[in-house]
Amino acid sequence: MSFESLGLSHNIIKSVKKLGFLKPFPIQEQTIPVILAGKDLMGIAQTGSGKTACFVMPILEKLQNEEVKKDRNIQILVLAPTRELVIQIDEVFRAFTENLKREIRTMAVYGGVSINPQMKGMFGVEILVATPGRLLDLIEHKALSISQITNLVIDEADKMFQLGFEEEMNKLFAMMPSKKQTVLFSATLNDKVEEIKKRLTINPVLVEIKAEEVDLDKITQLAYHVTEERKGPFLRYLIKEKNIKQALVFTSSTRSADNLAEKLKKNKIPATAVHGKKSQGSRTGNLRDFKEGETQILVATDLIGRGIHIDSLEYVINYELPRSPLDYVHRIGRTGRALESGTAITILTDDELQHFRVIQKKMGKRVELIRTEDINLHGF
Repeated sequence: MSFESLGLSHNIIKSVKKLGFLKPFPIQEQTIPVILAGKDLMGIAQTGSGKTACFVMPILEKLQNEEVKKDRNIQILVLAPTRELVIQIDEVFRAFTENLKREIRTMAVYGGVSINPQMKGMFGVEILVATPGRLLDLIEHKALSISQITNLVIDEADKMFQLGFEEEMNKLFAMMPSKKQTVLFSATLNDKVEEIKKRLTINPVLVEIKAEEVDLDKITQLAYHVTEERKGPFLRYLIKEKNIKQALVFTSSTRSADNLAEKLKKNKIPATAVHGKKSQGSRTGNLRDFKEGETQILVATDLIGRGIHIDSLEYVINYELPRSPLDYVHRIGRTGRALESGTAITILTDDELQHFRVIQKKMGKRVELIRTEDINLHGF
């Protein structure tokens, strides 16, 4: 299926192609036509499945054909639980606005920064992406109104009533019109999501994309024990010793990803980093270069890594461990795909050994720990 077949106009398709998207993800195929038809929707899909574009593209598709409204009445409201996710969603909206029939103003608002610039910049905003707390602050300061919204999107709806947001969400729901299109996205369909549906008195179309099962038997897992100061040199040694043509390397933070990619490049190993703090265009371009074999090492965080789908990726390397065993399985599941085998390598320091034991227990597989103190890393 193509993006054209989903009912999107040339303006949106032009941005899709520029951003390097080749074909829709399964969740996009099933949800975009529903949203374009103006129906309420509940989309269930794991993180990294392309769900942000599911609502960004149809919202912009419809909005570009409407007249500009210059006031403080928001038309499109997107709610998300964290500052990082709000910024990321706003970046995706901006990435798709370049080729539209007219300019559409979007804005991201969240706490932890001064409210004054957000208040001043609110006039003429058509799409607002917000955390609930800061949105309430802005409403109390009379910086905007949500009484006339036509579209409500709640991202990570499964978390919105689990992280102390319930009171804030109820206040916001009371300010919204009863007649609007409501789109909910969630990683799971649980009781809290059912509460939201009842509170909003909606009966949405349900689209659920099952999480991909990872066949651990197709993945060879190796674990190496190193000291902290030998970790970087040992990674470079592995890449050269095993003649690794391409590998996806995971870190636990954006800072680590950037630092590691720079260190690899300084040692003449072509590498680039992708994470949530890079622009959508940058992430898409870097990923495209990696898929096409122009980049040897792609360093990624878990937020981005779940959305990376490459049929023939031989190596995944855990430079730093994820927080949860499930994230570990998602990481190594990027290899061993499409009926092919793969290798997952984990580099561990003393501080990470106990957590790795927990990961092994949860996934039901033991990984032999290989000592490395006798390996000469001089020159790496």
